[in-house]
Amino acid sequence: MNASTDIAQRAAATANDPRWALMLAHDKGSDGKFYYSVKTTGVYCRPSCAARPPRPENVCFYASREEAERAGFRPCKRCKPDQQALSEQHAQKVTEACRLIESAQEALSLQQLADHAGLSTYHFHRIFKAVTGLTPKAYAVAQRAKRMRSELDRSASVTEAIYEAGYNSNGRFYEKSNAVLGMTPSNYRAGGKNAEIRFAIGQCSLGAILVAQSERGVCAILMGDDPAALACDLQDRFPRANLIGADEGFEQLIAKVVGFVEAPAIGLDLPLDVRGTAFQQRVWQALQQIPVGATASYTEIAKRIGAPAAVRAVAQACAANALAVAIPCHRVVRNDGGLSGYRWGVERKRLLLERESQA
Repeated sequence: MNASTDIAQRAAATANDPRWALMLAHDKGSDGKFYYSVKTTGVYCRPSCAARPPRPENVCFYASREEAERAGFRPCKRCKPDQQALSEQHAQKVTEACRLIESAQEALSLQQLADHAGLSTYHFHRIFKAVTGLTPKAYAVAQRAKRMRSELDRSASVTEAIYEAGYNSNGRFYEKSNAVLGMTPSNYRAGGKNAEIRFAIGQCSLGAILVAQSERGVCAILMGDDPAALACDLQDRFPRANLIGADEGFEQLIAKVVGFVEAPAIGLDLPLDVRGTAFQQRVWQALQQIPVGATASYTEIAKRIGAPAAVRAVAQACAANALAVAIPCHRVVRNDGGLSGYRWGVERKRLLLERESQA
């Protein structure tokens, strides 16, 4: 075999390796999964290395950096594959910042958090949002709301709970209490005892459907095979609320929802009482922007909300959605277009998408 033939064969073997395309794309997601060496420079790199791509005949792939070093290659000084990946460093700094936010008795400024991480405020804000899907402020607000709910369960008074949760005054909290709790603090403390939830259960071609409405708007649209199970689900969500069976006016609302399920082209415009974490609400808002007849992948939704690494969290937010069809989590599919899990059954998801594609 002559030298030119040998070079051509080595180049072809490298180019046909799926890792070659990832290397050319500087794919950060492949960092840690494999490494590549360059014969002419004597170094090995991460797949995401920003260096100019080498000729394929000079490249070899390795499963670990130890394997590359045993082959006689030294770590690249540009991408530093023998050190913790930059993404891992960022994740660690953000994790530390999250713990700091959670333990702080008073709200921390962006400057304080950035100083603790050893980064500029701009850079810290950017990587925090990239890792968590939330801004530092939104994360802090969500943590304070979580603490408030916990304090209301154990504190002797509402006022004590407000101050223990880190709010500086009653007035400041009460301005936001409806958004934080979905009701007044006293009602929340009583387990929603004074809240009134009107509901009705009807039938559609997909089975039983329950629609419930609080004073703020529709708070649940549930689907299933067993009407009694749907009523139990609603009761579990609002254990001490006053659940009121539907009157004639409310029957019109459930008829509107059933009509949309049967004929998606008519659209659905309802006032919603959406209750969830800050991240979940961002995901749900993105879902509402997917038009009838279209779909989006979990990865696409993660990118749309500015959190490309939070694909799994997006899937969890879809699973937590209690407003079927109004917040169209059925329009989210796998990257290959296949149907993944659906809270109310994959078959219902398939039928909804089929109808919407014909709308």
